[in-house]
Amino acid sequence: MMDQVVTFLQALLDQTGAAHFSVGNLVMIVVGTTMIYLAISRHYEPLLLVGIGFACIVANVPGPPDDVPGGPAISALLYAVKEGGLFHYAYEGVAKLIIPPLIFLGVGAMTDFGPMIANPKLVILGAGAHLGIFVALILAKLVGFSLAEAGAIGIIGGADGPMAIFVTVKLAPHLLGPISVAAYSYMALMPMIQPPVMRLLTTPEERQIPMAQARKVTKREKIAFPLVIAIIVNLFFPPVAPLITMLMLGNLLKEVGVTDRLAKTAAGGLMNVIIIILTVAIGSTMAADRFLTWQTLEIVVLGLIAFVFGTGSGVVTAKIMNAFLKTPINPLIGSAGIASVPIAARVSHIVAYQENPNNLLIYHAMGPNLAGVFGTAISGGILLALLGVG
Repeated sequence: MMDQVVTFLQALLDQTGAAHFSVGNLVMIVVGTTMIYLAISRHYEPLLLVGIGFACIVANVPGPPDDVPGGPAISALLYAVKEGGLFHYAYEGVAKLIIPPLIFLGVGAMTDFGPMIANPKLVILGAGAHLGIFVALILAKLVGFSLAEAGAIGIIGGADGPMAIFVTVKLAPHLLGPISVAAYSYMALMPMIQPPVMRLLTTPEERQIPMAQARKVTKREKIAFPLVIAIIVNLFFPPVAPLITMLMLGNLLKEVGVTDRLAKTAAGGLMNVIIIILTVAIGSTMAADRFLTWQTLEIVVLGLIAFVFGTGSGVVTAKIMNAFLKTPINPLIGSAGIASVPIAARVSHIVAYQENPNNLLIYHAMGPNLAGVFGTAISGGILLALLGVG
């Protein structure tokens, strides 16, 4: 009788996901839970980490085997690799490059390019902070990745999630999962990654350098800017034109003053929907059987190296500029030259504020931060052009 009960219970268990739960699933559930914890307790980009963390947890709760009634339907709902499921179609929006341009549309509608227009010399910092892309590219090639794969991994250092997705789909679509996870996770964790590097490369006196108030940018300049940039990018950098064109369209909707409803929709409701789709799509790729591999670990480490070198090279570039400027700039804004808008600018501001509560850098840091978007676009365009991808 007891043997029959045990056999029955075992058969019942075999029809559930519990029978297929592994240590790897547990590890990834802990990773997802940690993301949510950091979002709630430390306020590390909760709009990104809550969705990614939740989808990571759910993707690592095994469903029933496919031969169990209901099994395929449950699996299809959860996993991006199963056709017909909710997460699958969210992931398809990313893989087919529908989501990234829409993100850029929303970012453009939220962005004031005034700080960059008012102080154009800070554009240099947007170039100087991209050393990490090429350091990671070289290291990826040295550890055995192909040149195309190395290019996709290197673009993580630009700290621009949509651009990382765009370039990866063109160069190495099979690496889209780990590269997108690394890019967005490190963007969200910038408040942890950047400050130690920034403090290591600067003195307390440098961190307290005040920035003079920038000139007022006219409405005419703000309207002309997206038009001119859209023309230049489409002429000279067609591989990345879809992203920057949508960025400029969003900004034009904001600045012209006669399309407020469209600008608010792009920056508000539409952007919120896109963020939800994006985060669950990324998190759903973090199932243990596909994520816990040496290749993924290498990509994650190389992405971290790219972020560190990008942050450091931006700070060093600002210090080099100070050797030639009559009025020095605060080198902390150099770290904002990587493209994560406005996360990197906010980190620069916070570190400076901790040194001197009267030193408000957020407006000045937005200049190199916005320039970093174009720096990443140019870097991505160069990689795509050199590797023969249009």
